[in-house]
Amino acid sequence: MKKFKIDGNKLTDWNSFHSEFKIALSFPDYYGENMNAWIDCVDDLTEQPTLLHIENGNFLKENKPDLLNAILECGAFVNYRKIEQGEKPNLIISTSC
Repeated sequence: MKKFKIDGNKLTDWNSFHSEFKIALSFPDYYGENMNAWIDCVDDLTEQPTLLHIENGNFLKENKPDLLNAILECGAFVNYRKIEQGEKPNLIISTSC
């Protein structure tokens, strides 16, 4: 299983969101820094089971719920798209305080 960690404390706005994910998940240089591009890049990473762990998830929940919701909703869409294509949903998202 592939495992990635993101520090929720570093996700303070959309710019930091995209920057942190690009670094932590090694998105390509052409990453478009929008949620459609995020979905495509995460989808490419999830050919096998993949854990995306958000440390300090409470910070996001309390201070940046829009960013946390984007991660959860777009992560769910990555899995949905796989199911629609007859593949296994391989993305697991977890958070810690």
